[in-house]
Amino acid sequence: MHKILHLVIVISLLFQGCAGFAAGMKEREGITRVGYSIQVGAFAEVKNAERLTAKLQAKGIDAFYFKKDNGVYAVRFGDHPSREAARKGAQKLVAEKIIGAYFIASPQDAYLTKPKGPELHKGGEPPAKPKAGPDMGGIAARTAERFVGIPYQWGGNNVVEGMDCSGFVRAVFNLCGVNIPRTSREQFRVGESIARDDLADGDLVFFGASSDQINHVGIYVGSGRFVHAPRRGDDIKVSSLDEAYFTKKFVGAKRYF
Repeated sequence: MHKILHLVIVISLLFQGCAGFAAGMKEREGITRVGYSIQVGAFAEVKNAERLTAKLQAKGIDAFYFKKDNGVYAVRFGDHPSREAARKGAQKLVAEKIIGAYFIASPQDAYLTKPKGPELHKGGEPPAKPKAGPDMGGIAARTAERFVGIPYQWGGNNVVEGMDCSGFVRAVFNLCGVNIPRTSREQFRVGESIARDDLADGDLVFFGASSDQINHVGIYVGSGRFVHAPRRGDDIKVSSLDEAYFTKKFVGAKRYF
């Protein structure tokens, strides 16, 4: 009887541990690591990057553009399981004359770190992989700040209302090697909940009428400020959480790193 009771206690503890583990895993549903991506272009004008992005999106490719540390714009897309799969995808687009020169970005490449050697190749080896620091939240915040001032449209003429803000956030996280859900509502359902007083660089801040009616999202960059895409076609900008509108509409925050 003693042994049976002991066994019941052990099984109970194991069940509780598994339940806790499953609950922890649920917070990470919808968050995955980015595989190998394709990067093209070195555009001096943002409109050219926007035009190529729209062309790729019209083909059903989830592409986005961003400003690099040397001031030019590039376009990135794809989430392939291997370098070879990414190369084949790129070559297909080259054959269709959609893109020209390109390189394959390895998982978790951080574009903020300046690569060594030539940057663009015609299907050759990519530049040396940059080393990202351990503070991924900080990297996400600094990456978001690189977008400030860029007129951003996510999805071209077919964009749904509210998609620009979440699309911008998704692009930043993609550059940091992390896939998150597409819409702000879906993004709010995953990640670790963070109190406003505990906000750190890279956390996402959400706004709306309630937790079931999220309609806006931005990336926290410190000192009570966040970077966001205010509305379709508008420039990416920095705003304060203390502004009356955002104070009233603030719903919560999530952390993904």
